[in-house]
Amino acid sequence: MLIRPVSRIERYDAVRRRRSAFTLIELLVVVSIIGLLLSILLPSMSKARKRSRSVLCLTHLRELSHGWHMYADENHDISLPGLFFKQPGGSSNPANWYDVGNGLKYRPRWVATMGEQVGVYAFDQPSTTDDRQDYDSAVYRCPAAPEWIDERNYAYGYNHQFLGNARRSNGRFHNFPVNRSRIRSFSGTVLGTDCMGTAAGVPKVERLEYSNGGTDFRALGNHGWTLDPPRLTEMSDRGTGDAGSPRTAVDPRHEKRANVIYCDGHGESRTPGEIGYRVRSDGAYADADDDPNQPTNRWFSGTGRDNDPPDRPQ
Repeated sequence: MLIRPVSRIERYDAVRRRRSAFTLIELLVVVSIIGLLLSILLPSMSKARKRSRSVLCLTHLRELSHGWHMYADENHDISLPGLFFKQPGGSSNPANWYDVGNGLKYRPRWVATMGEQVGVYAFDQPSTTDDRQDYDSAVYRCPAAPEWIDERNYAYGYNHQFLGNARRSNGRFHNFPVNRSRIRSFSGTVLGTDCMGTAAGVPKVERLEYSNGGTDFRALGNHGWTLDPPRLTEMSDRGTGDAGSPRTAVDPRHEKRANVIYCDGHGESRTPGEIGYRVRSDGAYADADDDPNQPTNRWFSGTGRDNDPPDRPQ
């Protein structure tokens, strides 16, 4: 039997086929390299996504904040209140209805009033009977807390104790009206920030998840539309204004920082400590204590000094 000799071309093809195949070891090396690359790239991608959410949040706040000055311009230099005071008769009294740009709304809160001024309307269909509506416009949503859209349990809090607190005790306003001209430094006075609500005043281990429409003091975002200044007193307002309410405070939800908008419309990302807040060892925000690093209201008072917040009328 004759055996045909293998040609040079056939030998070359056989060698090429052997060389083009992966061995198991080579395959494992490639998989390991891909895994290593992913472990390096994924955290960077996650951080970039978080940073983009923070930038979008700050953009929203800046857009709405211009309405604060516009409101004062149209209302004899009066700074807008955090929530319009309640006239007798509640929702049945048209005196409690306010224009929010695309309709009348029952006692709108500060952010919807600013939005009306700049033409960014908060609600698709404003209600004259409901003060717990969800905000519809995407501009009113914090990308890091997109479900916090209840008017009461909201993602952004207003410096109402110094800029306009229309709550009443003993027939008198807590701090309203406030003239815009009283503020000495617009660029150094906080208008609003990301807010944790009354959960800020309880230890971290006791906090509950956000509840749209809820009223539990411990829930994140509860009564978040109000932002208490860092330092409170026994005579000052606090949280919801109800007996036993914990304080509210800033929420560093953007990589341990909060987005802060100032009265001149500029915004910054700041840690709670950089705007005067102090956090206790259990995670609850301090009010005031004897520590040299006690909370300070210098970025909230409008004067650049650590003024007490206004007292509740006695």
